[in-house]
Amino acid sequence: MIIGYTTGVYDLFHIGHINLFKSAKGMCDKLIVGVTVDELVSYKGKQAMIPFEDRIEIVRSCKYVDAAVPQYDMDKLTACKKLGATYLFVGDDWYGTEKWTNYEEEFAKEGIKIIYFPYTKGISSTKIADSLQSVKGKNLNDHSGK
Repeated sequence: MIIGYTTGVYDLFHIGHINLFKSAKGMCDKLIVGVTVDELVSYKGKQAMIPFEDRIEIVRSCKYVDAAVPQYDMDKLTACKKLGATYLFVGDDWYGTEKWTNYEEEFAKEGIKIIYFPYTKGISSTKIADSLQSVKGKNLNDHSGK
């Protein structure tokens, strides 16, 4: 059985997340998705809009996902080894960077291949959050016609 693993915050779930899961599931028998816990999101200097419990349930409910697990730290190699994953799926924005080229060698020693998938153009949780922030700045409840 081929097990694949990917991980992320999955805040403001969108079509790009589904595209990633669908592509990843097409390459493995079992897809396990790590969902970043709120404490780790905070550690990275960010804040999720959707609480962890809701985010993991959304991911778990996706038909391409066989299991969703909490991601407590950034150690993807240990997670892959613990879960028995032979593939780690990540976004292609990391491809060719020194850090990820080193990861590829490190993971390969453990029999794990890193697969890069392109991001869905024009969509990201950050863009959605920015759009919501700009809409929030306008008073949508003002129906006075002014």
